[in-house]
Amino acid sequence: MKILTLKKVVTVSLFLTFLLVLVILFSVMVGSVRVDPVRSISILLQSLLGLTGAETEMERTIILSLRFPRALLAGLVGAGLSVSGVIFQALLRNPLADPYILGVSSGSAVGAIIAIFLGLSTLSFGLPLASFAGALITIALVFYFGKQEGKIHPNILLLAGVITGSFLSAIIMFFLSISQKEELHTIIFWLMGDFSFANPRAIGIVLPYIVAGFFILYYQSRHLNLILSGEDSALQLGVNVERLKIISYLSASLITAASVSLCGLIGFVGLIIPHSVRLLFGPDHRLLLPASALIGASFLIASDTLARTLLAPVELPVGVITAAFGGPFFIYLLRKRKVVKTL
Repeated sequence: MKILTLKKVVTVSLFLTFLLVLVILFSVMVGSVRVDPVRSISILLQSLLGLTGAETEMERTIILSLRFPRALLAGLVGAGLSVSGVIFQALLRNPLADPYILGVSSGSAVGAIIAIFLGLSTLSFGLPLASFAGALITIALVFYFGKQEGKIHPNILLLAGVITGSFLSAIIMFFLSISQKEELHTIIFWLMGDFSFANPRAIGIVLPYIVAGFFILYYQSRHLNLILSGEDSALQLGVNVERLKIISYLSASLITAASVSLCGLIGFVGLIIPHSVRLLFGPDHRLLLPASALIGASFLIASDTLARTLLAPVELPVGVITAAFGGPFFIYLLRKRKVVKTL
């Protein structure tokens, strides 16, 4: 592993932050309803500075209540899924691991579908809360079955996650088979990812989990670097491996649960972004974690922007766009045989 300097971490992070800001501004400027790009930026900057301009109320609503909150939520979810993907791939030593590997997505989906059937989706945050509860219950079950003799074994944990996820997927298929037409549309759209209901309250719900989870994981970045060379080597260097695994797994799982509960299932972000960042900057988690978060945020904002403008006024699920980009890109990585080498 090459020596990583603080200067490189700061320089790369600042550059990627600048790129993220540009992506957010572009997302705010485009949409099915045309608002002059210069005026769009002016409305946003004036709002941030507490000023008012000559814009119409409709323009302010489009920019400040629809496009900007949506871009922020997509950025947070993209960052969260990417960071979780980094952790699961590192600890499970599995290049195909993603944020949903432990069945979190299936548990979240079952909670959301039950909420839709009970009519809770019409309530404010009824759907996200039910989804989050389903994800938390799944996490608890997987960790209960994944521990052996008081220790977490990656292979057993992975197997518990796969089995639990498969069982919950069968429940999802059952609900889909008995769904009415209107319920089926809502369920399928949620299962493929949706940011259409983004608002400041939704951002406020997911923000603490993602920010707190990121800093907890980043604090463990040096220990995560050591565990890459093997658990025995990390133990000899003074790392409490079991404690590290518990903290990392739980933090990444909670980040994933919070993200999924608000936007549904979005594939490939937590799978391809960590690989891409490793190819660009190496496996050192002191740079890998912030770079993955920033690139993941930019990627998902760009994907969501394309999803809502490609066939406007019809809106595509964002999961369709991420799969369209992610699938071919991952096949390319596999063909080049660089996926395993970077882990």
